[in-house]
This record gives sequence, C-alpha cells and structure tokens, in this order.
Amino acid sequence: MRAIWKGAVSFGLVSIGVKLYSATEEKDIRFHQVHRDDGGRIRYKRTCSVCGEEVTYDDIAKGYDLGGGEMVILTDEDFAELPLTTSHAIDVLEFVPAEQVDPILYNKAYFLEPEGAATKPYVLLRDALADSERVAIVKVALRQREQLATLRVREGVLLLNTMLWPDEVRTPDFGFLDEDLKVRPPELAMASSLIDSMAGEFQPDAFTDDYRAALQEVIDAKVEGREVVQPEEVEAAPAAAVDLMAALKASVERARTARGEQPAGGAGEPTPISAARSAQKAAKKAAKAPAKKAAEKKAAAKKAEPAKKAAAKKTAEKKAAKAPAKKAAPRKTA
Repeated sequence: MRAIWKGAVSFGLVSIGVKLYSATEEKDIRFHQVHRDDGGRIRYKRTCSVCGEEVTYDDIAKGYDLGGGEMVILTDEDFAELPLTTSHAIDVLEFVPAEQVDPILYNKAYFLEPEGAATKPYVLLRDALADSERVAIVKVALRQREQLATLRVREGVLLLNTMLWPDEVRTPDFGFLDEDLKVRPPELAMASSLIDSMAGEFQPDAFTDDYRAALQEVIDAKVEGREVVQPEEVEAAPAAAVDLMAALKASVERARTARGEQPAGGAGEPTPISAARSAQKAAKKAAKAPAKKAAEKKAAAKKAEPAKKAAAKKTAEKKAAKAPAKKAAPRKTA
C-alpha cells in the first residue's frame, strides 16, 4: 500500500506521527472507451466554450457559478491562503459511544500507521480506545477539505472513518409518511416470524459479486479465444402478492426449508400465527366437549325410554294371561 497523507494525531498534549492509507478499494472492472473498428483509445480535448481554443491544465482555474451567467474564478493563490493546505493534524475532539454515530454519516475508511518513534504512543492510544469501548470524534483536512471523522480500532490498527456533515444528509420526504397506515398484529407477528426464520450471523466472506465474476469470465474467454459459457439463469423474483399474509407465510416456510427446518405445518416449531390458531381451536373444542356429553346422555335416555315402555307392556300382558287360567280351575264335589 502507498501512503496518501502524512500528519499527526493530536491526543491532548500528545502528538502521534502517522501515515494514512486507503483501507478499501473498489473491485469494479474498468473499461476504456475505444473505436469499435480499430480499438483506438478515444481522447477528449479540453476546449473553451467561449473562444473554442484547446486549453492546457496550466490554464485551467476553478469557477463558482453564481447563476445568471455570472462566474467567480478562484486561482491556486486563492486556495493557498486557506489553512487547510498546510494543516496535517488529526485533532481529537471528544470520545463518544459508537452506537451514537449514525452509520449513514460514514464515508471512506483509512488505516493509520505509526511513523518513526510514534509507535509507543500509537499503541497506547489504540489500547485505551479499545478499553473505553468508544470512538474518537476528530477533525482532519484531506484533499483541501475539512472533514469530520471517527477513530476506532480494527484488527489492532487505528481506523479513520471520514464522515459526511449533518447538512449533507438528505431528509426523506415521501408521501406515504403522511398516510395513516395501520399494520394488523397478525401481520406484524408473521413478519417477525419471517425475520426470526432468516436470522443469522453476518459473515462478509459468504457473499460474492456474481456479476463481476461473470463479466471476468467473459473477458478471460475473449482473451483465450474460447466460447463463452452462459451462466445459469437466476430464478425470477415472484410477482407482488395480493394477499400479504399468504406471502409472508409462504416466505416463512421457504426460509425454514432453505435452513433445513420443517415448515410451520410439520413437526417444526410453530409460528406465532399457527400457535394462536391452534390455541383457538383447542379452546373451541374444550368448550364443545361438555355440551356434546350432555347431548349424548339425553339421546341415550330417549333411546332407553321406548325400551322401558315395551318391557312394562310385555309384563302386563303376561299377568293378564295368567288370571283367566286361575279362575277356570275345577270345583271339588262332596
């Protein structure tokens, strides 16, 4: 890596000499504009819109547009009078909890390396910062611009994150923010279940830039003169579902299947919605049980009543048949 800036971290009365290195790099595949017929590079000339003449870099100045066709021209001498050009200090302003810094403010990241005899105070600041579980809010002048930044520890190295100024962050202004939209509890419960089913530990190495890999494959094939193998088609995104609950439920089941778990309808852990429905069905079943038993008892009593009457009738007929036989017995003679 090549140092892009040299200066010092001002930590109270302690000054720590450091070198600044870009901590990140873009991996985009870059192309030149060329002539399609012969591959020649396309060059652009810097011409003046007023006189039409080609202008060299030495004759170029910076202009601030005032509007209405008026322009204020600033030369190198104007910028030389600003204090930022000679300031090579990273001034520590305060130490704050990291969670108080909104991630939207972060811009670019730089590694800081101790220079010369500054290694011991560098390590001292690094260890103290790590123990405090805070980040340092600093100001630094980079590329002729004063920037707000944070200092924190990453893999044993001080990391400088430049930040946007608060007035550089736009305020969202969308119509739906003024609408009175209500989310039903079952929908929220199902959405929470979907989040839980897709929860995991973030591992950046698990993700790759598939487009860049495919583009590199095309370039390599062109260089080697072989046929380009078309990559497999990516599954098309499903169309917008009309039933939000059905879409959420299907998403939960698909996420569970992808993780090797059983869907909510199987022996797996039920979702909040399915658990609520099961409890509701159990309550209804328990309420119907006593009524069902009473109905069965009443039906049995009704069924037993005709049989009882038939038995009583039969007994009466037997008694009636015996009575005449007793009267017809012969009389004794003298």
